Amino acid sequence: MNKLILASSIIICGYFTNPIQCTEASERHSGASRHHLISHKSRHHLKSARNNHRSTVSWYGSGFHGKKTASGERYNMYAMTAAHRTLPLLSYAEVTNLKNHRSVIVRINDRGPFHGNRDMDLSYTAAKKLGIHGTGSVRITPLGSNLTALHPQS
Repeated sequence: MNKLILASSIIICGYFTNPIQCTEASERHSGASRHHLISHKSRHHLKSARNNHRSTVSWYGSGFHGKKTASGERYNMYAMTAAHRTLPLLSYAEVTNLKNHRSVIVRINDRGPFHGNRDMDLSYTAAKKLGIHGTGSVRITPLGSNLTALHPQS
């Protein structure tokens, strides 16, 4: 029954909002676990991500706004996206700020970062929601790219 309620609320909410935000809201209300949303292949990446608890991130903003990303779409500094060297393009990752424990889910749509020893470049909005102003220490948890699990079709 919980799965039916979760699926229904995701489908209804998905027509009006971002499917990731909708999934998060549905999980809070139904008590469903994010574990059900992670594809089998992503669980392998999830295990290896837990071994590396600390990653360094920064953000990129107006200087790149509107330019093409590695995925071919235009960078939008107000979208919940990120650049990562190895995570699959158009996959999702949960990023948790280790200082204040805020978390966001971002879609990987670009490659990088290319400066310093950083592991990820966040969009301006993702960094702002995490409370990161320059660089920050985070935990990156890959969630996979299985959009049907995040936004089921009826």
